[in-house]
Amino acid sequence: MSSSGDWLFAQKCEFILGAAELSQVPETGLPEAAFAGRSNVGKSSLINALTGHKALARTSNTPGRTQQINFFDLGGRLTLADLPGYGYAKAPRETIRQWTRLVNAYLKGRQALRRTCLLIDARHGLKDSDRSLMAMLDEAAQSYQAVLTKCDKIKRAALESAIEKTAKELAAHPAAHPRIIATSAKKGAGIQELRDVLAALC
Repeated sequence: MSSSGDWLFAQKCEFILGAAELSQVPETGLPEAAFAGRSNVGKSSLINALTGHKALARTSNTPGRTQQINFFDLGGRLTLADLPGYGYAKAPRETIRQWTRLVNAYLKGRQALRRTCLLIDARHGLKDSDRSLMAMLDEAAQSYQAVLTKCDKIKRAALESAIEKTAKELAAHPAAHPRIIATSAKKGAGIQELRDVLAALC
């Protein structure tokens, strides 16, 4: 039996535009889900796995490749926002400042935003750059949910430990959703669970 998440993510998903400035962010009239995380955490791969497209969101082995917020329309029901990765020290400082300003302004002021998926590499856990974003989201009372990525790359015991550590830290953050979803874009683990969570936002 298919779930509402499977039905939603089986719909046509189309690229709307890439916004390099807040003034370019589109008003779609749809509920929105954003994907945030450190550079190379696997945001684009996860979006491609969720939507069943191999190249909807561009993936790259070069950290810091996404330099704008990319918006996608999912079946006229939900907008997906792929945010620029943060925490990549080799990008030019001015570029990093621009990304930070854009992402912070978007996350703080976006009324249509229903949930921010905070992507965390299961191998490395939460980093200070993640904590800075979490503090900003807490302050803005903007709901976010931890999504562990690349779970196929570590053993089961290590994954359980990563989930436990992440949950313990999230418990102290008022805007954090208590449910943590462990995913693998490569193996498909957790994809249906995340689809169902995002479908519920509609």
